[in-house]
Amino acid sequence: MKKQKAYAAAGVDIDLGNKVKATLPQLLAATHRREVLGKVGGFGGLFALDVKKYREPILVSSVDGVGTKLKIAFQQDKHDTIGADLVNHCVNDIAVLGAEPLFFLDYLGTGKLEPHVFTDIIKGFARACAENNCALIGGETAQMPGFYQPGEYDVSGTIVGVVEKSKMLNGQKTVKRGDVVIGIASSGLHTNGYSLGRKIFFEQLKLKPSSRVPGLKGTVGEELLKEHISYGPLIQALLKRFNSKLKIKNSKLPVKAFAHITGGGFVDNIPRVLPKSLDVVIKKGSWDMLPIFQIIEQKSGVPDDELYQVFNMGIGMVSIVAADQADAVLKFIKSQKHKAWIIGEVVKGKGEARVV
Repeated sequence: MKKQKAYAAAGVDIDLGNKVKATLPQLLAATHRREVLGKVGGFGGLFALDVKKYREPILVSSVDGVGTKLKIAFQQDKHDTIGADLVNHCVNDIAVLGAEPLFFLDYLGTGKLEPHVFTDIIKGFARACAENNCALIGGETAQMPGFYQPGEYDVSGTIVGVVEKSKMLNGQKTVKRGDVVIGIASSGLHTNGYSLGRKIFFEQLKLKPSSRVPGLKGTVGEELLKEHISYGPLIQALLKRFNSKLKIKNSKLPVKAFAHITGGGFVDNIPRVLPKSLDVVIKKGSWDMLPIFQIIEQKSGVPDDELYQVFNMGIGMVSIVAADQADAVLKFIKSQKHKAWIIGEVVKGKGEARVV
């Protein structure tokens, strides 16, 4: 009988890690872009940016995690959506500047490496990267026994994208009084508000992930694990259709700004793209609220003011557009198979977002 290595006996199995990682080349093949150099597994990922395509390329980067949505994945032992949540969230964060993703790197920390869990998470990363035309060029898997609860892990990801400097969106310079706010539908909670969401469903309402509730198509657990939508391809299509012939400095720009509705909801995210002299007023009831948010609104006892600052309430991305182009933009968004509504307007103010 082969004697177990001391490090493995202490909880870190390097050989198992290497065996599991040996499957990575096949998993990542679908995310390959021609600019990727070398193989996965080096000390650094290599990407040769094609600068000939740009006059002044600006690299845009973002880093994020999935938060306590992971707890829902642990409860159900379902790990194939978490990777996609993370990629799509990161894509959206750079898409609001007009950037398209180039490459993504992931970090996975766990107490004990479970091969099926690792494979499912990486499959999610790879699937979402392929859908967003983003290369998955590297990552880190850390085995840290005694640091995480048994069966638990944490993930984070870093994305790098690129945008032409003259096409980079800057709502603080282009948004004007009278502009219209279009809300684009989310699939559910996406990746924020889960600490409160879990408290509402599992403590206040005494439900389980397997519970079925009138109005919800799936179980509570299935609804809470719905994948974060990527708006990256939609935003690129919108900019190509409406903004391609205009410099971003141009005040006649049809599509002026986007805000990703993540942690902080409407209240904290929309002001990031507003001039200090203007407010956005969002009108409640102007969109079809998803059933899961109707339940939260009706049964949580949490005031509306807080709900619209914690949750996306069914709107995952907002676009601020010129009033005379709003109908055309809305029609185009719907043609791209996204639900969308006119949900507010830009008014005189002091750089705030209000939900009324």
